[in-house]
Amino acid sequence: MRRHVLAVATGALLALAAPAVVAAPVVVAAPVTAGPADASGSQSDRLDRSDRVLVDRWAADTWTSMVAMVDEDSGLPADNIEGNLAPTTRSGYTSPTNIGAYLWSTVAARDIGLISRREARDRLSQTLTTLSTMERHEPSGMFYNWYDETSGEKLTVFPGSGEVINPFVSTVDNGWFAAALMVVRSAEPRLADEAQALLDPMNFAYFHNTQARGGDLPGWNRGGFWVEEPPGCSVPGNYGDPAGEPVYYTCHHYDLLNSETRIAVYVGIALGQIPREAYYSLWRTFPDTCDWSWAEQQPTGETRSYLGIDVYEGAYAYDDMRIVPTWGGAMFEELMPDLFVPEAQWAPNSWGENHPLAVQAHIEHGLVEAGYGYWGFSPASNPFGGYNAYGVDAIGMQSDGYYSDAEGTNYDAGFDGCRPATNPTPDYGDGIVTPHASFLAMAYAPQASVDNLSRIETELGAYGPGGFYDSVAVSGTAAQRYLSLDQGMIMGAIGNILGHDALRRYFVRGEVQHVIRPLIRMERFSAGTG
Repeated sequence: MRRHVLAVATGALLALAAPAVVAAPVVVAAPVTAGPADASGSQSDRLDRSDRVLVDRWAADTWTSMVAMVDEDSGLPADNIEGNLAPTTRSGYTSPTNIGAYLWSTVAARDIGLISRREARDRLSQTLTTLSTMERHEPSGMFYNWYDETSGEKLTVFPGSGEVINPFVSTVDNGWFAAALMVVRSAEPRLADEAQALLDPMNFAYFHNTQARGGDLPGWNRGGFWVEEPPGCSVPGNYGDPAGEPVYYTCHHYDLLNSETRIAVYVGIALGQIPREAYYSLWRTFPDTCDWSWAEQQPTGETRSYLGIDVYEGAYAYDDMRIVPTWGGAMFEELMPDLFVPEAQWAPNSWGENHPLAVQAHIEHGLVEAGYGYWGFSPASNPFGGYNAYGVDAIGMQSDGYYSDAEGTNYDAGFDGCRPATNPTPDYGDGIVTPHASFLAMAYAPQASVDNLSRIETELGAYGPGGFYDSVAVSGTAAQRYLSLDQGMIMGAIGNILGHDALRRYFVRGEVQHVIRPLIRMERFSAGTG
């Protein structure tokens, strides 16, 4: 069940019907009490008291699964656990993202009243203490990707399978871990020094290739690096210390803006380790030329300039919407960074347009286009075994998609004048919905999200002692497993909904608000309707 980073030539990351809504203002400096408004500007889509009772129960059960995954001695969470929550079914390994998800989930659990301040502080302190003893890549200050959850020891083979691990330092995993530390240092002042001591050595310049676009444009982050040369493709170098020992970088870069990988860009820029222009170096879509016609569909848009950089503001069509796509059309690519950066409020003409439209596309795909009766698609456990990446294919740039059904039905509308359409009106099969996607969407379509989740629980039965199972086929088969990352997304989303935007307020204090807010506010996407 571990998430592997796959790559294509462009360096994008793989795994990993309601009225249109627009984002309501999110006030970072003070608690937020208003939910998103619908297109008419009313507040009819807010959660009512009965909805909140449901969300409270879902939060409590989700927290139960997080607690079940945590080793009592180390304070580290397992990557996953089976649906019965038996400690013997813990995965035996963890990652920086898993640990970060547990840290921010603990803060969320405290803020919405599931645990006391003392219990939260004790849990956070235990985990931070263990982290301070764990091996990391000392020159960069970054953590490796896989550790034993019981001891914190760096793994060189996976438990059970014996698969050899070439120790890897992941850009995006360290991005989520750093984000969690930034939340903890603000949320729990008594532990601020411990969290900062873990954050201070982390240097995101080690991931950033300033020459990725030939040096004439700002660079891109690599996917990460190995300390020793691995089998297969790698690129020797050292971006953080050119005079230091070489490391072995992935052969791909993270070159797309609308991806979960932008969290590492935000953190690196906020800490002054990556130039702020790098934000505008990333693709919104690939260009509208036959050289790029392998992509999912032909974009429309225009070129605008920010910080002296020309940016093609491309968008994809979905129904009557224009949406800046993610790589695979998955909800977590679009909205996981938004758990921490109040993108819609800080950038109303870019993310403020795109996030609600992406949510609307998921709703329309599930309820209308595919006719599943349910919606919300994101990488998760496969109900029929293993792990898979799910999404709305039409709003992802990967041509052969993150699919939304078990059959892998591919949408292909072609690329005008370059590539003919092969399947513009697919017949979809057994849809696979992932509950964490609906929780992420709750900030933009709260009533639709609660209704969808309620039906997933009662009609599909995809619910156990630790909350919603990781995914469920609409035919009724559920993946009876909990993943710490996916449960962490649920806890983070509920923490913002019921905790007055708590995670965002903690994360943006200090350098993030001063650096990132003006950077992203200037942009105007080509997203919209009509």
